[in-house]
Amino acid sequence: MRPTITAFERSPDLGRGLARDMRVRWAMEEIGQPCDVRLVSFEQMKQPAHLALHPFGQIPTYEEDNLALFESGAIILHLAQKHPGLLPVDADARARAIAWMFAALNTMEPPIVEYGMSKVVERGQPWFEARQPMLEDRVRTRLGQLSARLGTADWLDGDFSAGDLLMVTVLRRLPGSGLVEEHPNLAAYVTRAEARPAYQRAFAAQLAVFNRAAG
Repeated sequence: MRPTITAFERSPDLGRGLARDMRVRWAMEEIGQPCDVRLVSFEQMKQPAHLALHPFGQIPTYEEDNLALFESGAIILHLAQKHPGLLPVDADARARAIAWMFAALNTMEPPIVEYGMSKVVERGQPWFEARQPMLEDRVRTRLGQLSARLGTADWLDGDFSAGDLLMVTVLRRLPGSGLVEEHPNLAAYVTRAEARPAYQRAFAAQLAVFNRAAG
């Protein structure tokens, strides 16, 4: 039985590959695992059938045989542990790659998401302008730390791993801000990941969904 994942029927990211189903699509392509994609509307995401899969009414979800998972990080960790290609074989290197997965989601993503969402939901509020320097400074601090650690390496720790996959999808949540571009090694890191054939296939697949919905 092929696994099934859920994705937005009409993604609010306008086909830019920022929704979290893109992470799972990319992971599937990296390991060569075909999957079915069930598209859901915002209304369907709040219905009992979807809430049984994702208690917070979001995407993506993952179903295979009797297993149902939610949270993109958990899904990718499951895939990486089950299939070769996303985690090193060496136990120590594997542990470090998993640490980078957690770092992407727990350390890098929260300030980046808060910064981006503030521009969507707080613009026009009296505190908007005053908060922006603080939010931007938090992001700049994390980007500077990540840039220093990456240095001149191609990937975070040895070969490309699930840690890189998640980190790049987090960094891609800063389009048009110019913040990633302040660190040429991070900009090159994202470009290098986006050039991977698996990424290209995953991006094309999610873009096709958006184009059909928009057409």
